[in-house]
Amino acid sequence: MQNYNPEQYLIEVRREFGEHGGVAPSIERSSTFTVMDPSIMPEIFDGLRGPEKGGCFLYSRHFNPTVDVLNRYLAAMEGSEAAMSTASGISAIACTILQLCKCGDHIVSSDTVYGGTHALLKELLPEMGIEITFVDPTDLDAFERSITEKTKLFFTETMANPTLKIANIPKLAELAHSNGLKLVVDNTFTPMIVSPIRLGADVVVYSMTKFINGASDVIAGAVCASKDFVYQLMDLHKGCIMLLGPTMDPRVAFDIIQRLPHLSIRMREHSRRALAIAEHLEKLDAPVNYPGLRSHKQYELTSSLINEGFGYGGMLTLDCKTRDKAEQLMMVLQNEHRFGLIAVSLGYFDTLMSCSGSSTSSEIPPEDQEKMGLSPGLLRLSIGFTGSLDKRIEQIDQALKEIGLI
Repeated sequence: MQNYNPEQYLIEVRREFGEHGGVAPSIERSSTFTVMDPSIMPEIFDGLRGPEKGGCFLYSRHFNPTVDVLNRYLAAMEGSEAAMSTASGISAIACTILQLCKCGDHIVSSDTVYGGTHALLKELLPEMGIEITFVDPTDLDAFERSITEKTKLFFTETMANPTLKIANIPKLAELAHSNGLKLVVDNTFTPMIVSPIRLGADVVVYSMTKFINGASDVIAGAVCASKDFVYQLMDLHKGCIMLLGPTMDPRVAFDIIQRLPHLSIRMREHSRRALAIAEHLEKLDAPVNYPGLRSHKQYELTSSLINEGFGYGGMLTLDCKTRDKAEQLMMVLQNEHRFGLIAVSLGYFDTLMSCSGSSTSSEIPPEDQEKMGLSPGLLRLSIGFTGSLDKRIEQIDQALKEIGLI
């Protein structure tokens, strides 16, 4: 386990007070900002000046004071020099890749990623002349064998969606850097639990829609990286976030700012409950997969990556083998026992469950799903923290018995 404590760094970051001394920061909704000296404006447009470069705010698609507060807090949490918030997680991924790659370049990616990411990599980017090779995220040799003279980066998720395979981030970073490549890591499943920047990653991306926000009421993303890379993304002439425009609304930024102080508490409880449920199901010989189980084949690796005190995450899976069986279990869990909700997404305070192969991974062809180890009946559960834990264990226990999985 790592000694780094992202909660402590988040607490120590410069506190931003409201315009009139409020304990919460103000929401700056203005789309444009006054420049007191007109001679400064050309330098702002030339990228010579900005909010942190002796200039001022210009336009909220570029930089916004409220969004900047969230960016500082995210960078402190992640241990990166800087961060930039975006309108969605997929926009954070797409802008990062397009900033790092051009037509003719090549990416080596984990084959076990969110369905939307898979579609971006397999379908859209090749139309732009960017080629992708997919490999097992646990196979370091496969990453190395796939490197060509055109390769620019490795892409992986810390904890794969939905198979929960764990990427060896330090080893991948070492391999990437020894070949002059960048390592981009999607850490959506494990905020605070794993800190990929401190493990060697160059860029960390998030769908903040999930655990970081925690209330399933906003869509948001983030890129955490060096100041240089963030300024590249926001460059007025060639910045992918600036020119493609996935701007975060300051009201959304404010909502996430208000929830960040509770993130560590939420992640600990998600993890505590997921582990308790997984351990109970394992005793019943249920087909459960959770990296925090000592019997899990990647338990030792996972334990070496996580920050002490935050657990192993709130995600677990049950392999029901067939889609019909998975759907039957979800119906019983939601409609008879009120265990959770049948819904895509994750990181909510209530348990959310979906059959990944026919929902969030449906963009991935069946043959590729089989290759990556995604069973048609794999049920993904994002364990919430409402209700009594004992009652939740009783509910899932009874549901599994009712449909004959135990």
